[in-house]
Amino acid sequence: MISGILFLNQKGEVLLSRMYRDGVTRQVAETFRNQVIVQKEAGRCPVQMFGTSSFMYVKVGSVFIVAVSQGNAQAAVAFQFLSSLVKIIKAYCGSDVNDNLIRNNFVLLYEVLDEVLDYGFPQNTTIDLLKNFITQQAESPSGDVMEMTPTANITIQATGAISWRKEGIKYRKNELFIDVVEHCNLMVSNKGTVLRNDVVGSILVKCYLSGMPECKFGLNDKLLLDNEAKNNRNKTRRTGAGIEIDDCSFHQCVKLGKFDQDRTVSFVPPDGEFQLMSYRITESINLPFRVLPVVTELGRTRIEINVKVKSMYTFKLFATNVTVKIPLPKNTAHCVLNAASGKAKYESAEGAVMWRIRRFPGDTEYSLSGEVEIIASVNEKPWSRPPITMDFQVPMFAASGLHVRFLKVFEKSNYTTIKWVRYITKAGTYQHRV
Repeated sequence: MISGILFLNQKGEVLLSRMYRDGVTRQVAETFRNQVIVQKEAGRCPVQMFGTSSFMYVKVGSVFIVAVSQGNAQAAVAFQFLSSLVKIIKAYCGSDVNDNLIRNNFVLLYEVLDEVLDYGFPQNTTIDLLKNFITQQAESPSGDVMEMTPTANITIQATGAISWRKEGIKYRKNELFIDVVEHCNLMVSNKGTVLRNDVVGSILVKCYLSGMPECKFGLNDKLLLDNEAKNNRNKTRRTGAGIEIDDCSFHQCVKLGKFDQDRTVSFVPPDGEFQLMSYRITESINLPFRVLPVVTELGRTRIEINVKVKSMYTFKLFATNVTVKIPLPKNTAHCVLNAASGKAKYESAEGAVMWRIRRFPGDTEYSLSGEVEIIASVNEKPWSRPPITMDFQVPMFAASGLHVRFLKVFEKSNYTTIKWVRYITKAGTYQHRV
């Protein structure tokens, strides 16, 4: 697996190194510096092979974090580990990664590297657990010192079946929040053809529960609803609309066997905030907005724009902070705009008309019209006509149609739990070509 970890700056100087296997020395840092940094290959491909050594690296700030391996290594595992390592460093030091941060905290980083890798194989990278038994104090470039929690039952917690949650947690008010956050991606051609339409979502959990609870919730997954219809012979049809999840990933606390068996998500949650699940859906997307643009070039010095935006969700909901960005040529001189709602203004720094609407009700259509004067130039290049983009937030709306059907909390003390489920759809890459 991973034979060594290197931290290098932009000049190729070694800030910190840790070797886990024989046959790899610090000479590999010279190879990486000469072949990648000096040759300006950084950024082209995050995997480089020179001789029998493989270099898999990420650049964070001004620091290269390099995983060195001999032979054919599992690149996906290595990059997942490097990503987790960056999160651990930021969690301990509370700052952006740079040269001074690595130098000031090299003792702490050596201890972290000894814990997260064992003979080159990734081990425990859970931040909350590492903070319990790594007692070094992190020092940020500003001189702030981070206090570590005292150790208690370290061995039991580190080697137990539930390493992400410690025992003895108590709250006066037991609450569980589930936030379904979705980013809607859309690309429409100038002829109205949908080129891309998908949703990338995540389920975020805020857990303030006492003891060692087990939580369980179900989604309106099509496979789950089909299984329920088969098990219940009296019902010949499924109740409600199901969705097809193309791919998903889970936090380590989720019991994957239960999900494969009955499509329900069962887990013992960590304390505090964490991401429970991420998913992607490409079928039956409910678009929050529909854009109808008409951009006409009237000769060499005038452009006429007419953009209509219609909200496709129910009138009971509303969107907030809606921004429609309408690009214009760089040689734009003057704009006369007329917006049915909100404020529209040409911003030269953005090179576009920024149409901002603070509150956009559902089942409503707003329009923007205007005339643009441009300066004619001798060496005139054709306008590339960049796409119109949108930014928005729609609370209590799920573009994918995902719905939490039930949410249960089981704990041996049988206390009362206050449960909240919230939805929000945000703009991902939401573009309409003109």
